[in-house]
Amino acid sequence: MTTEYYFAWWNVENLFEENNSPNRPEWLQKKLNAELKGWGKPELHIKLKQLATVIDAMNDAKGPDLLGVCEVESSGVLQDLVGTLQQPNRDYAVVHADNADMRGIDVAFIYDRNLFEIETTRDAAGIVKNTVFYHVIQKRNATRDLVQVNFKTKKGNDFIVIGNHWPSRLGGEMDSEPYRMMAGETLSYFLERIKEIRGEIPILVMGDFNDEPFNRSLTSYALSTNQISKVKSSRSRNPYLYNMMWTLMDGAQGTHSYGGEWGMLDQILVNRGALKNKQLYTSADKAEIFTVEGMIKRNKVIRHSRPSSREYNKNGFSDHLPLVVRMYER
Repeated sequence: MTTEYYFAWWNVENLFEENNSPNRPEWLQKKLNAELKGWGKPELHIKLKQLATVIDAMNDAKGPDLLGVCEVESSGVLQDLVGTLQQPNRDYAVVHADNADMRGIDVAFIYDRNLFEIETTRDAAGIVKNTVFYHVIQKRNATRDLVQVNFKTKKGNDFIVIGNHWPSRLGGEMDSEPYRMMAGETLSYFLERIKEIRGEIPILVMGDFNDEPFNRSLTSYALSTNQISKVKSSRSRNPYLYNMMWTLMDGAQGTHSYGGEWGMLDQILVNRGALKNKQLYTSADKAEIFTVEGMIKRNKVIRHSRPSSREYNKNGFSDHLPLVVRMYER
């Protein structure tokens, strides 16, 4: 019997705790004070309900089996999001750790402990630890780490998920491009290390890359391609990734809109192991963009802006749309 798993990714856009939260460092509160003006617990609660509406609707209203997110401030606010979901049959857990990002926004995961567990290791002192790695991108100004989590299914099959939120295009696409190239090179380096240690273990790479699938940061540095045969080939020593977004690149859809045009800044990519593993594998043509009513209007993604914004809107969701892929286990 084959089991189908529902994996999703979503940039939830500025999911901050309330203004003046006691959990926020003083330096970050000073930086965010004007941005979070008027952002209290009631406003946060509305945002959580809006996000939960979308997540609850996924997977035929059963919720995702695993969800990667970015732009979350803390594990606390992510736990609040989990607590807002209406999924009584789920046992969701959170993977999150603060990184050095200057706006305090992180990459994290929500997963169902009924289906998956995080691999553990024992250190020299005998302490058992989860295998979660935070790969630092060597950029002069701190940016988000790459978050790697090693999972195991209840049937005992291993897989890895790597969450990404690459440096933004602030300051111009071309001027900021070298930072995303650094991120792509960092990702590819660690994919090669994983391959040396774990062989062709299935890997899903998901995130907001702030570049399109055809940009150099992805094609030349992260070794992403639309040639599935190149990824599957056993002759290649390079850790190529198949970018599952290419099947969606028709110009009429995307995960982010700007100036009335769609872009595919959010992407899910898979390695050779995910395509060829006989026990746990994905299908290259199973990617989709997920929406519910009210998320798009006039070719624009409806964001949930804060009271400090001139266009305050408490009925939106995020400025990005979620992505979905499926994996299968025999």
